[in-house]
Amino acid sequence: MLHMEDIYNIKIPVFEGPFDLLLHLIRENKIDIYDIPIALITSQYLHYIEMMKELNLEIAGEFLVMAATLIYIKSRMLLPPDEEAPVEELEDPRAELVQRLLEYQKFKESAGDLRMREEEWIKVYRRDSLLDEEKEEGELYLFDVNLFDLLDVFKKILEKAPPEIISITKETLTVKDRMSVIMEILEGQETVRFEDFFQEGMTRIQLIITFVALLELIRLGLARAYQEREFGNIWVINPATQSSAVQTP
Repeated sequence: MLHMEDIYNIKIPVFEGPFDLLLHLIRENKIDIYDIPIALITSQYLHYIEMMKELNLEIAGEFLVMAATLIYIKSRMLLPPDEEAPVEELEDPRAELVQRLLEYQKFKESAGDLRMREEEWIKVYRRDSLLDEEKEEGELYLFDVNLFDLLDVFKKILEKAPPEIISITKETLTVKDRMSVIMEILEGQETVRFEDFFQEGMTRIQLIITFVALLELIRLGLARAYQEREFGNIWVINPATQSSAVQTP
């Protein structure tokens, strides 16, 4: 049986960093950022790292540094506290990580506000926005999605994949081929649900190739992924054919 690295060899830069992943896990688990269950977050973080490795994504060094940091904090949390030290002097091993997360979150929010303002100004100067000031019925308002949102949905799809029963070679399945198929689908429709690119009966490797092809198209700017709301449905759009009926904030 062929290994996945024999079928494709593509390295896609990760769009976000380790702090983005941690904030994603905190939101997904509805966790208080000041009281992070470090064992749970470390386990889920390492699971994402393994999944990115399986997908052959290029993992930046800071992801591995953060993994080591989480494991270190977890080990410190398991140690019994110094009974002789005053309570007020006992340091929470998570304190520095929480502070860095809060600073990063603030930075991301500020960057997001600036981007939204830029997009609003772009809309103001669009010719079509001058012709249509009122919102049309049936408009679909979408929000940007990040890599980890895509991985969340893909993980559920992958869990339903049937066992491998056929041999797949480079000649029969390539990322480039899947990119062409996806572009053909996007040219015929304004929006496509993320899950609709993964037909029932696809093998695990076919699913992975399709996902990698989607990521590559997004990286190249030939496709964009949006979400209706946080952890809601994900839609893929061809920016070249995006109509005014699809609005992004």
